[in-house]
Amino acid sequence: MDVEPLVKSGSPARIVPAAWRDVAALRHLEKICFPQDAWPIWDIIGVLTLPEVIRLKAVVDGRMVGFVAADVRPRKDEAWIATIGVLPEYRRRGIGAALLETCEAQLTVSRVKLCVRLSNRGAQALYRQFGYAPAGRWRAYYRGGEDALIMEKTLKAPSI
Repeated sequence: MDVEPLVKSGSPARIVPAAWRDVAALRHLEKICFPQDAWPIWDIIGVLTLPEVIRLKAVVDGRMVGFVAADVRPRKDEAWIATIGVLPEYRRRGIGAALLETCEAQLTVSRVKLCVRLSNRGAQALYRQFGYAPAGRWRAYYRGGEDALIMEKTLKAPSI
């Protein structure tokens, strides 16, 4: 799906589609943003190439500084935000919000879910601002045994 480069007010980044050529940049971003939980190379290749995945990157001065991927499951009328991250030196500039908003705008399902470490209060606050609410918990989901908080948002009324 082609997306016009987007610059959100308050964000210094352009939001554009990501592709398989972004493997090295995404691997770097994953290691920096999620030192304990960074995806292995095969997951990175998968998220950049599998169908039914929305994949967007935030670019500043030609560099990937953020990324979001949503696994769309049309038969269940839902999507999962599989990952969203922004390099530390670019946080608190609206980039995460721009990635999330742009990703949600491309979804054609009624519900979107994600999971987040219980200790990641900053991310939880961002998701709450976007209308996500707690919907469950996965025990010991993350490395080190930390639980994941599942959050969910209704995007539109379900189809009848």
